[in-house]
Amino acid sequence: MLAYTVYSEAGGVGKTTLAASLATAHADHGRDVLTIDLDPQQGSLTYLLGVDAPRNDGDADNIGRHLIDRPLGEFDELVHDTGYGFGLIPNHDMLENLPSLLSRAEEMAEDLGEYFSPNERLLEVLIDADVMTDYDTLIVDPPATAGPHLYNAIHATRSLVVPVEPTGKGMQSVEGLEDVVLNLSDSLDIDVGVLSVIPNGIGSTSDQQKYLERIRDLGFDAPVAIADRSSLFEGCWDQQYPPAYYTQEVRAAYDYEEATLAELDDLATHIEEVA
Repeated sequence: MLAYTVYSEAGGVGKTTLAASLATAHADHGRDVLTIDLDPQQGSLTYLLGVDAPRNDGDADNIGRHLIDRPLGEFDELVHDTGYGFGLIPNHDMLENLPSLLSRAEEMAEDLGEYFSPNERLLEVLIDADVMTDYDTLIVDPPATAGPHLYNAIHATRSLVVPVEPTGKGMQSVEGLEDVVLNLSDSLDIDVGVLSVIPNGIGSTSDQQKYLERIRDLGFDAPVAIADRSSLFEGCWDQQYPPAYYTQEVRAAYDYEEATLAELDDLATHIEEVA
């Protein structure tokens, strides 16, 4: 199974736009794709895809309930059809309190002499639901901040796809990425790999090449650099479409945007081959 977490220390819409683009491309390649939105923020993958989910309904079943072992239904009932060829488990307000909920669930399990690891819950839920049989591709989009959302995502997927912004801080993030991966591996006691690092929002062609060369010099796989496509990506968020569908449903793509969409598709193919 191809499984990865889209991770960026900077967070932001670029990370989530990339996750939506890759899910769309994998589905277009004939893969059975499931995406999981673990980001409790309003501007998350669920919002971008325009999925109408009961985010504010405290009585609704949601991924948070399954993570604390208090589900109200079957796991597959959480999956929403995005209309883009892949499924989504949406976020929910309960995810805002996930750290404290997991701590309380762990304390209760200890009192009962049961095993409960807060950072392994997503993996356990996926195994129990036999997700590896129903899907061949899993993409998890957590928040950027360290905590159980991110740790559960990484523990379940073991692999990262990392977009980086074209700033000094962005390059510093790349420089320190090896340490970040090692720290995550040590903290979770698992091996964590990086499938690809993607410079995102690059200006000139020379800058794109500079970022690619530096990332590759550091030993990371960097198949493409995504140019600055603010108009396209901001339009996607405004109208709630992934990029490939925004240019079909809202407005036609310019030639340079078509090139970017082709690069995103090539990136998905590359990730499939590398994994």
